[in-house]
Amino acid sequence: MSATSATDTEGAPRASRGRRWGWAVAAICVAAALIAWVALRGHGASQEASGGAKAGRGGGAAADRVIPVVATPAAVKDVPITLDGLGSVTAYKTVNIHAQVGGRLDKVMFREGQAVKQGEVLAQIDPRPFAIALHQAEAALARDEAQLDGAKRNLDRFVGVGAQHLIPQQQVDDQRALVDQLTGTVASDKAQIESARLNLSYARITSPIAGVTGVRQVDPGNLVSTTDANGIVVVTQMDPIAVLFTLPQDDLPDVSREQAKGKLVVEARSRDGDQLLATGELGLIDNLINQGTATMRLKAIFPNPDRVLWPNQFVKARLQLTVRKSALVIPAVAVQRGPQGAFVYVVGDDGRAAARDVAIERIEGEQAIVAKGLTAGDKVVSEGQNQLRPGARVQPRQLPQPGDGAGHGGAGTRRPADAGGTGGVRRRP
Repeated sequence: MSATSATDTEGAPRASRGRRWGWAVAAICVAAALIAWVALRGHGASQEASGGAKAGRGGGAAADRVIPVVATPAAVKDVPITLDGLGSVTAYKTVNIHAQVGGRLDKVMFREGQAVKQGEVLAQIDPRPFAIALHQAEAALARDEAQLDGAKRNLDRFVGVGAQHLIPQQQVDDQRALVDQLTGTVASDKAQIESARLNLSYARITSPIAGVTGVRQVDPGNLVSTTDANGIVVVTQMDPIAVLFTLPQDDLPDVSREQAKGKLVVEARSRDGDQLLATGELGLIDNLINQGTATMRLKAIFPNPDRVLWPNQFVKARLQLTVRKSALVIPAVAVQRGPQGAFVYVVGDDGRAAARDVAIERIEGEQAIVAKGLTAGDKVVSEGQNQLRPGARVQPRQLPQPGDGAGHGGAGTRRPADAGGTGGVRRRP
């Protein structure tokens, strides 16, 4: 009994010490975990702060970077106000040469494509039948004139005898009627001679206008008549020459007003508008407006000594209405469109871009006429504005004058309603 009790008394202290060591190890492990968690969190926060600082420095540098642009100063100059329309060249006069008498075509005196003068002989129809008819008419005239002369002498005798009451008055009246009848016959013979001479002249076919011959429609030796459908040849007058072109009916008041002041200059250009072909003047405004297209037709006359214009050729007609004196102009590509309307970027003295609202009066080709919002000398950004924001730093690369070689090239003339429709327009930030 005493031995067992001693053993139990010794085991109890050992178990108590084991439990204390277990709690100590657990506490150490928890403390180590807390220390590790705090250390990791602090490291992450420092990395985020460092990254944020770097991002902030990078963002500031990007926001303050210099943007290369092309800046063009606004300039005061005279600007021609023009209207463009698509047109076609038409011969000033066109004549289809037909035979005016029937017969055999003996000769053709022209070459295809030859320039002929007015009155120049083109062809010859066999003249012998018409010469014979002329001789017959002349012979009939001679016969009837002789009969008329004899009838007049008889009338004189009858009048003398009738005065003595030796012949009836009826005989005198009949002789007088015969004289009148023969007088009419002689007049008819003279008309027949004129007709025969005319037919004889028709056998010699001449050009009624100065122009250029086309393709020959009939060869010598063929019989021709007045009812031939194709005729002999077509002659077109090339100098001067006409251009028919169309404009919207909304331009009619402006064109009519300026035409009343004097002659209007019209340019004929190639279809792309780059090459000037001829310069003439407006001839007329058609008296009807096409209701289907709401356009009016105009005709311009051009001198064409070098034949640069050809019938049925398509051209761009440019009508110069007037000249806008002392207009403030900038490149049309500089005009942008924003919620409040048109605006441009202006380069300030501090080298930064500022958005400025402008009112555009009209766009002519590559030039925009500014009504208000700018003054002469203001440097507007005409290239590179897509990268700009108000206050952005810019570096102008060149300063071309507005309208250099512009305004009458391939770009068409625009009207005030098109002022906001420039290419490359973006919304104002």
